[in-house]
Amino acid sequence: MGLFERYLSLWVALCIGAGVMLGHLIPEQFTFIASLEWAHVNLVVAVLIWVMIYPMMVQIDFSAIKDVGKKPKGLVLTLVMNWLIKPFTMAALGWLFFKVFFASLVDPQSANEYIAGMILLGVAPCTAMVFVWSQLTKGDANYTLVQVSVNDIIMIFAFAPITAFLLGVSDIQVPWETLLFSVILYVVLPLIAGAITRKLLDKKDSHHKLLHFTKQLKPWSIIGLLGTVILLFGFQAETILSQPQTIFLIAIPLILQTYGIFAIAYYLAKTIKLPHNIAAPACMISTSNFFELAVAVAISLFGLHSGAALATVVGVLVEVPVMLSLVYFVNRTRHWF
Repeated sequence: MGLFERYLSLWVALCIGAGVMLGHLIPEQFTFIASLEWAHVNLVVAVLIWVMIYPMMVQIDFSAIKDVGKKPKGLVLTLVMNWLIKPFTMAALGWLFFKVFFASLVDPQSANEYIAGMILLGVAPCTAMVFVWSQLTKGDANYTLVQVSVNDIIMIFAFAPITAFLLGVSDIQVPWETLLFSVILYVVLPLIAGAITRKLLDKKDSHHKLLHFTKQLKPWSIIGLLGTVILLFGFQAETILSQPQTIFLIAIPLILQTYGIFAIAYYLAKTIKLPHNIAAPACMISTSNFFELAVAVAISLFGLHSGAALATVVGVLVEVPVMLSLVYFVNRTRHWF
């Protein structure tokens, strides 16, 4: 891990502080940026999201899917956790905390938006950071690639309907057109662009040009993430300053969800006797979120100033330290497998 990846939580925290301060001191500039949108998509944030996502998509090698049948149990575990369990437990936890436990602390409209943000996080399985978690737990890199590739293909078709269903169950009306447009803009097109780039750079299958290119892109991905965080918290500055407990309230169910999903996945991995180098990345993929996509879709659906956008950004803040704690646990329990 490089300097930025290793201390990502620190940079995110600093950008949150910078965003809130700038949003409070120069609100008119953030209002102007917020006005630059087309079809409910903010153009500045869209560019930053693309800068963030594109380098990750270049790393996806869809030719690896041909190996999917060699060790199916790990892939089945990931798919069951990502598409049959995690979205629904996230929606249930969001409803439980913001409609029951925290009902007296937040207004109903804000509660709905926080739940929506949590749902968007739950329906977006991790694409990029998984490679870091897999490396840190000595996971099988090729198998991790297979799992991520299959998840990305499923996400193209499953993200929109599952999200719409869960938001509907939570009594939040979602325009299908906006949701589908978001999936095309932030999943399908970056995947196509990444696949074309990979093919052009890796014609001889030597990976040298490809590795050099992805190394050059990596800082831009982090810049895109941090720039998005500054903007989002700048847009939310007044809300945060008037209700500082909001971030803490959102973080509680997100942290519980992360540890809970990991516990289920790790138990199942041990039960079905997966080798540790397959079990570790499988559980990490099941646990972490594609928060870049969740942030982008929250902005498109609910707006830059929405509680949904805030909830997805809090997901960025809590995910990295929580996932690193799970990496530590996985490495300490290698002898269980």
